Order: sequence, then structure tokens, then C-alpha cells
Amino acid sequence: MASRSGSEAVPSLQDDDFALFGLPRSFALDRATLDARWKQLQRLAHPDRFAHQGAAAQRIAMQWSVRINEAYQRLRDPLRRAAYWCELHGAPIDAESNTAMPEDFLAQQMQWREALDEAEGPQQIAELLRTVEAQRQQRLAALADAIDVLGDAQQAATQVRALMFIERFADALHARLDG
Repeated sequence: MASRSGSEAVPSLQDDDFALFGLPRSFALDRATLDARWKQLQRLAHPDRFAHQGAAAQRIAMQWSVRINEAYQRLRDPLRRAAYWCELHGAPIDAESNTAMPEDFLAQQMQWREALDEAEGPQQIAELLRTVEAQRQQRLAALADAIDVLGDAQQAATQVRALMFIERFADALHARLDG
């Protein structure tokens, strides 16, 4: 990207997503600020701005555009943002290989599955969905606390893995309600 005037640092393709967007490494982000910064970065890196500089400059601008969009998609989604934060702090989620969860959480998952299997209509499924959504909100609050207050990447990673289970189960509930 073209250098900017003043003392503002020019982002690098190697910057982490937070640095690229000039944001603090935190769970809580102001969505309006994130969106505004994304638009600003996209304007700066748009390949059409480099058309007169030749194919090489346009390829670099395209790389920037892709990098900016990928970072934006990660930062705008709370679960993806938290997983990324965990990775930056040495606690990768590894959801495929690390499925260890606290016993109480696993018991809760089993209860929810049984409740879904026994549900006799949309009303009972909707009630279960409300319960799951309440648990999702509690887990998101615990995740925010783990990241922004405690700075505990391991605890945050555990919350992310739990939220991944919760979101998959909520998707299954929505599918049952829609089907």
C-alpha cells in the first residue's frame, strides 16, 4: 500500500489482523470502527487505484485487498475473533483434535441432545433453543472476561470450543424448526 503521511505506521501484510486494522488485541471491538476502518483500507488498496502503475502494482493491491477482507471476516465474527486471539496468544483451538471439555459441559450437551430427541413439537424445540441461546450469551460473557479482563488464552480457548459446540447444536435446532 502507498505510504501514509504523518507518524501513522504503514501496515504490513505480515501484521496480525488487529494491527492491520489499528485495533487493540481484544475481544470487545466497536463494530462501527471496524467497519469504517475496513472501508478505509479497501479504498487505499483497491486495485483500480493502481491501474496506471502496471500489472505488478495491481497484483500487490489485489493481495492487500484479499488480506484486508480475510482479516475483516475474522474480526467481525466474535467466535472467529476469539479463536484468532487465542492463536496469537499461544492457545490454538485445534477443535478437530482437542475435544476435551469439562464434565459438566459434556453432561449439559447430553441433556440437550436428549431433550431434542424427546421434543414433541416446535414449541419444545423453541424452548430448548431459548435455553441454548441463554447459555451462549453466558459463554460469550465468560469469553470476553477471559480475554479482556484476565488475558487468559487457555481459559478463552476452552470457552471458544464450548461455543463451537453450542453453535452447532443451535444450528441443529434451527434446522429442526425450519424443516
